[in-house]
Amino acid sequence: MLATETLTGRESIVRLEDVQKTYQMGPATVHALRGVSLQIDAGDYVSIMGPSGCGKSTLLNLLGCLDRPSSGRYFLGADDVSNLDDRDLSDVRGARLGFIFQSYNLIQQLTVVENIEVPLFYQGCGEDEMRERAVALAKTVGLEDRLDHKPFELSGGQQQRVAIARALVNDPLVILADEPTGNLDSASGVEILRVFDELHGRGKTLILVTHDQEVGRRAQRTVRLRDGLVDTDVRYPKR
Repeated sequence: MLATETLTGRESIVRLEDVQKTYQMGPATVHALRGVSLQIDAGDYVSIMGPSGCGKSTLLNLLGCLDRPSSGRYFLGADDVSNLDDRDLSDVRGARLGFIFQSYNLIQQLTVVENIEVPLFYQGCGEDEMRERAVALAKTVGLEDRLDHKPFELSGGQQQRVAIARALVNDPLVILADEPTGNLDSASGVEILRVFDELHGRGKTLILVTHDQEVGRRAQRTVRLRDGLVDTDVRYPKR
């Protein structure tokens, strides 16, 4: 039996056990997370919500292996990544995680297809494989006619599609999205959420941090934080 097998038999992709995170701000100790326990299974689509200062960003940083918990354990797949050093955390991010940011974080000097290739470059993939995978994903997100365009030649919605393709290019265990529609107009935001729906339909595991109620309701499950703790964890009926 896998260490991360759930009682229902579904494979657990993310498991947090009593995770706490504190920061020292001068003489004051800030308790950003006060003991979060959470399990996310393969194929789940989860929105993380809550008021400002509740711990959403801290939790996302821990889930994305951008930081380590002060105490508690974090399992990604079958591996405890709680105490890995910076180099090993970087390897985990590159191989197992895909990131989508509010501000897209594209490299302005690179074309669409080159931006999508970036994670594969750091994984040491050959040029032909990088190009083949990047072009295929650009087509998947509807950018086959924009391969040689640079970010400043694209709309906000198109730039976020590039970011989604880049997040998918290493076939990650988990896709992490931080306010992915925050910089978009309502029409472009709806288009991006449809892409997330499609990814969920294909069995991808998505974790979405948002303050937008409409965005949060697109997920199948909403985890609400308050004062560094899980306040509610609601799973919605299949739509």
